[in-house]
Amino acid sequence: MFRTELCDLLGIEYPIIQGGMVWVSYNELCAAVSEAGGLGMLSAGSMTADELREQIKLVKAKTKKPFGVNVPIMRPESESLVKVAIEERVNVISTSAGNPMRYTQRIHDAGIKVIQVSPSATLAAKAAEAKVDAVVVEGFEAGGHDGFEEITTMALVPQAVARVKIPVVAAGGIADGRGFLAALALGARGVQIGTRFALTHEAQGHPNFKKAMLGVDDTGTVITGRVMGPTRCVKNKLTETILAAERKGATAEELFKLIGMGRSRRATIEGDVEEGTIYCGQIAGFIQELKSAREVITEIMEGAATLVKDLGSLATR
Repeated sequence: MFRTELCDLLGIEYPIIQGGMVWVSYNELCAAVSEAGGLGMLSAGSMTADELREQIKLVKAKTKKPFGVNVPIMRPESESLVKVAIEERVNVISTSAGNPMRYTQRIHDAGIKVIQVSPSATLAAKAAEAKVDAVVVEGFEAGGHDGFEEITTMALVPQAVARVKIPVVAAGGIADGRGFLAALALGARGVQIGTRFALTHEAQGHPNFKKAMLGVDDTGTVITGRVMGPTRCVKNKLTETILAAERKGATAEELFKLIGMGRSRRATIEGDVEEGTIYCGQIAGFIQELKSAREVITEIMEGAATLVKDLGSLATR
């Protein structure tokens, strides 16, 4: 059912990758997604090297199936995080927020696959030149840190597919079988999903954090930090403060001082959903309840199969 070359590349049953979300993507979620047939992903962005090593061991105790680690290259600790992932023999390392050429050869030498996350077709092409195995192109609908180019998934995927020879994975605004099938129709060989997996029982996160995400509608998220790095999150008191400062012409330095450190952890782990940052994609307005990771994957695949039949009937009229 919908087996693509991405499945063969990564050794997974379904072409679905769970996004690496800081403070959310820990061993419980990672193992559950992999056990359900997708590619689970640990987010090293919110871990020390020692914490990452422990999380990898916990995943291995829960599943024998392939899983990966996402490492933001811009993090000062990225060197030690990649080193741990290699030493612990994970199946895939997903790099983001930087040039993958820094680590690709070393990762390949260890027999590990490399996936790069890119916000534009141009950067996807550069990632392909760096010899990554696949590229995730993430549209502006996605939660968390987005690209300065503000390209939507619908426009981004076919342009990336036209630029590279390696498998393209679509990300941003995908939460069900319709989004999955649309991505394949645009030329993607799989999807990466964040927000839908953040709203699962296995995902780490304070109840307030998940409740806030479930409570948004189609206009419930906003982009802040365009001068320092666009970030999509749930509207709250913090975003109002940031947007007010931006309207007054605040510089990147002034915004950084205003926001400070630890805002994501404050919302996700501590449950302060008014003064913390709640990374969240626009598709959250479609999601109505928490489910298990297995239920999410099953519903996506079954929904896509049903839709293929429905569309087939339209084509014969």
